[in-house]
Amino acid sequence: MPSFGVDQLPPPKTIEDLLGPALLAAMDSLELTSRKVLAGRLHGDRRSKRRGFSIDFADHRPYVAGDDLRYVDWNVYARLDALFLKLYLDEEDLSVLLVLDGSPSMDWGDPSKWTYARRLAMAIGSISLASRHRVSIASFSGDGVAQLRDLRGRGRTAELGHWLLDREIGSPAAGDELGNALRILAPTRRGRGVAIVLSDFLGGEDPLPALRVLGGGGDDLHCLQVLAPQEIDPGGQGMTGDVRLEDAEYGGPREVTVTPALLRAYRARLDARVQLVRDAAHGCGGTHLAVGSDTDIESLLLGQLKSGGMVQ
Repeated sequence: MPSFGVDQLPPPKTIEDLLGPALLAAMDSLELTSRKVLAGRLHGDRRSKRRGFSIDFADHRPYVAGDDLRYVDWNVYARLDALFLKLYLDEEDLSVLLVLDGSPSMDWGDPSKWTYARRLAMAIGSISLASRHRVSIASFSGDGVAQLRDLRGRGRTAELGHWLLDREIGSPAAGDELGNALRILAPTRRGRGVAIVLSDFLGGEDPLPALRVLGGGGDDLHCLQVLAPQEIDPGGQGMTGDVRLEDAEYGGPREVTVTPALLRAYRARLDARVQLVRDAAHGCGGTHLAVGSDTDIESLLLGQLKSGGMVQ
């Protein structure tokens, strides 16, 4: 009999394992977006919501004292005897940061949370690279932070994929590993943009101080809380009677008798934890979505992430 919560599929070994043909086809028409008006530091290829002075005309607005007279539309002035400025759609660089939790608790579930997080990061990163956004990706655990920075263009997709395939689960946390990681990563940001954290968020700490490091800095923050089906509904997944559990982070067995009352108590604690993470994300002006590791990524992209404004 297979062990409870152990992934029955082999881990991905190729980029094709991370991105199947159906997912690749679905991604072709998608683009990562920001809900905020961002001012990138580098010239880019993304159409900005910010009105600037590039080549594509957008609108007029009345002149106010201090405006640059070079942008006055003198043809309008000749007709209306009033000063109006030409407004244009600027293009700006969008910086995308993907942060993956590589702690031992992610290496659990059927399907594995770790495999799912890497596949989802690969999909989001590939969409961003195809749109010529600037992509950085990092993973963290008790061993510290590993990072790949400043990828740009579809030609860097394979590099992103190989980096993800090379990542391994690290050591247990020695403290607030999420907070430590984000404090390391925040100073490396080149301009503000979109920051996406993929984690089960099952550590004991309140995630709000850690998330403020990114969300408080002006990034458009998204928290994707990846949970295994066996964590979401252990009773429905076959956990019942006398079982022997082992701590995924620190080891050590615990024998318990699974009863309906115990499952209700567990579910209440899980719901409270998910709500805590949701409140923390919203408290930073970000979004939160709890997603099962058995969720089809194509459906996730075209459904909840699209309706939530992360992709379009």
